[in-house]
Amino acid sequence: MEATRVTEDAGTGLERVYREHGERLWRAVYLFSGDREVASDAVAEAFAQALRRGGEIRAPERWVWRTAFLVARGMLKERGHMIAVVPERGYETAPPMLDLLDALRALSPAQRAAIVLHYYADRSVREVADLMGSTPAAVGVHLHRARRRLRALLEDRDD
Repeated sequence: MEATRVTEDAGTGLERVYREHGERLWRAVYLFSGDREVASDAVAEAFAQALRRGGEIRAPERWVWRTAFLVARGMLKERGHMIAVVPERGYETAPPMLDLLDALRALSPAQRAAIVLHYYADRSVREVADLMGSTPAAVGVHLHRARRRLRALLEDRDD
């Protein structure tokens, strides 16, 4: 494993990105995809591609986030459908969280990505647009529609 370690001296900053964002990135991709395996594979592939590119990447944090979501989207597209989120039941996963995870599945991939990146990963609309390869206006529409859909889905569950 030591052979694949990248340091700040190598100019990429990937080790720092992994330490600071790796776990949060995995959780964001998991929320997006609904599948632990997809999340693990997508994050691993994003970092592997970044290692191969080395110093070519000017903004490693942004590049890794975008690539992980693109890889996950591609994996889901290959499977032809969204995987059902089946989190491990226990004290860590409260019923409201299960409802939210289930409601996220009802969103389109673009809406789900916008919601997860904006609210969970705490990215601005402009950053979400950059990560998704979209425009801020389109992301705003995705967020608006996703919030409206989530509100309706989650209110139905409260009744």
